[in-house]
Amino acid sequence: MDGRVAKIDYSDKQVLLIESSGNMRSTIFYMLRSLGVVNLKAITINDRVLPEISENNYDVILLGHNVNDRFTGIQLLEECRYKGFIKPSACWVFMTSDASQEVILHAIDSHPDELIMKPFSIDELKHRLDSILHRKAIFKPVDDALDVGDYPTAISFCRNNFASYDTEYDESQIILARLLNQFGKPKEAADIAEKQYWKTHDKEAGLNWAESLLALNRIKEAKALLGELIEEYPLFIAAYDLLSSSHEKNGDLDKACEVVVDATQKSPLGIPRQMVLGQLATKTKRLDVAGGAYKKSITLGKRSCYKSPEPFLRLANVKRLEMQGAEGAVAVELLNECENTIKQAYQAFPRDRALQVKASLLKSEIYNQVGDTDEANKCTRDAQRINAELEAPLDLDRELLHVMGDAVPILEPAVAKRSVPPGKKHDPDMSLKVNRLGVKHYLSGKMPQALKYFGLATEYDTANVSALLNLAQLFLESARDSEDKRAERLKMVARYLKLSERLSLEGVEQDKQYQLKHYLSHDVSLLPSGSLGNLLR
Repeated sequence: MDGRVAKIDYSDKQVLLIESSGNMRSTIFYMLRSLGVVNLKAITINDRVLPEISENNYDVILLGHNVNDRFTGIQLLEECRYKGFIKPSACWVFMTSDASQEVILHAIDSHPDELIMKPFSIDELKHRLDSILHRKAIFKPVDDALDVGDYPTAISFCRNNFASYDTEYDESQIILARLLNQFGKPKEAADIAEKQYWKTHDKEAGLNWAESLLALNRIKEAKALLGELIEEYPLFIAAYDLLSSSHEKNGDLDKACEVVVDATQKSPLGIPRQMVLGQLATKTKRLDVAGGAYKKSITLGKRSCYKSPEPFLRLANVKRLEMQGAEGAVAVELLNECENTIKQAYQAFPRDRALQVKASLLKSEIYNQVGDTDEANKCTRDAQRINAELEAPLDLDRELLHVMGDAVPILEPAVAKRSVPPGKKHDPDMSLKVNRLGVKHYLSGKMPQALKYFGLATEYDTANVSALLNLAQLFLESARDSEDKRAERLKMVARYLKLSERLSLEGVEQDKQYQLKHYLSHDVSLLPSGSLGNLLR
């Protein structure tokens, strides 16, 4: 394929210029006119920008960033990426006079086609636009296929339309490896990316190769490669993200946390990365780091598309964890901070009923921790009541684990993928029936189905003690019978027992709970084989 850059005809291009500075907007407008742009619209950032982008098929969008704007260009870029408005076939140019590392790296997170510093000359603008539009013309079949999610066509084009002597061959191979990874073919992607990396030492080729290695569970090799990339390209933040994931996949949460700390110090403006840092820091007991990450997420989220109640709840949970080692006035102050953070979440999201469920669960945990069982039980009942009113009720057990920063273990595919009946409401009678089905499956030796039905029973009625204790027993037996994920399974046993403690137990239920607690306090590998007791119907 001929690698020469053809002369670009701008007369047929639809161009949108977004710039809040009137003088800069006028200057760039006349630059574009002098390049031959006829179909040109110039606007400032306002409420009509997002509909303008989503409803029209622009060939080129030039987006200006000005730090003093109430809603900045970088926030608009992030939101367009988040909402899928950045189409592969469109050419996005991010324009900024802010050369700070944090702004540049945050912009790169949203993957514009080009980043240009203001002010710039018409020659520089023409050079950048010519290069991008030439590349878009070459890879138009790929972009058109990706616009409709047709990965096989995009892959076929990259595989079959470039010879090794073509100027665009190297880029076609990088794109091909990335597409193969996304399409679930990591072995093919690894072969292509490895060759391309050793040929060009391109960082994107290296990242593609590392992603392939991780998908193939070749974690040690992936970590070594990512370390090499970071050493050579210390501001390549995507490599930090992937390296953190590889450490986490390998069970080394401390190293994963250290990598994200480094990444957020270099690029602090991304909320998703700050939230990952908060979660890892919570799990590794670095509560000061976790609290700082969640506070940063709340601040950044005021005008971001990533604004959510999540960092408020996570921050309140960090304060709860800090309370565990506190006494006297310090403990009281931390309790007040927990309550105030949850109030702030309510104020920021007054109509979010799911937030009210999650916050009530967390408050129940907080009050149990300080010994106020009456208030804890009230919060639990509030969570159950509000959850029953939701159109799609939440899995309260899993939500509590999630908001407390614990891993939500997936022990069997049936548990991970169990479905909630559409429009399911609080239904104690149905909960009892479903629990009995779980017992029948257990007696037939069908453990995945038993787990599924006991889980559904707790979703129909979160106060179904029999189902909670049955789940605790199954996870305990599973932990005894296999070392794989034993710690996670024992954590689930403890969680279901703790949930049962919040409810009124008597007779056989009380005996069952005592028996399971007794077993949990011993070495699980030494427990008797077979069933650890009759399941409760």
